[in-house]
Amino acid sequence: MSRSRDLESRVDDLGDRVRRYAGDVGDTAQGWMARGRRSVSRLGNRDYGQRVSRAAEDLADEANYQYRRLRRQVNRHPAATVAIVAGTIGAFLLLRKVFRSDDED
Repeated sequence: MSRSRDLESRVDDLGDRVRRYAGDVGDTAQGWMARGRRSVSRLGNRDYGQRVSRAAEDLADEANYQYRRLRRQVNRHPAATVAIVAGTIGAFLLLRKVFRSDDED
């Protein structure tokens, strides 16, 4: 008899834990759904969508401007560009050699 009572109590404890975990998971899922609804409503807002669209356009325009500017720099001053790239690579290799541990040699 004692063994069956122990088994019943363990099953009851397990059932309580499962119910508690299921409740926590349900609460978390409801929270995520609420956040999703708020996000969708914000994106559905016309003003917010226009702001995001303008920001994306501004970012694309800036990237295009920087690319064209760099391209003009390379075309106008190829020697300076090569010197900058060589200096950057040289500085990287020098720093790598300086900070490399003695174990790697």
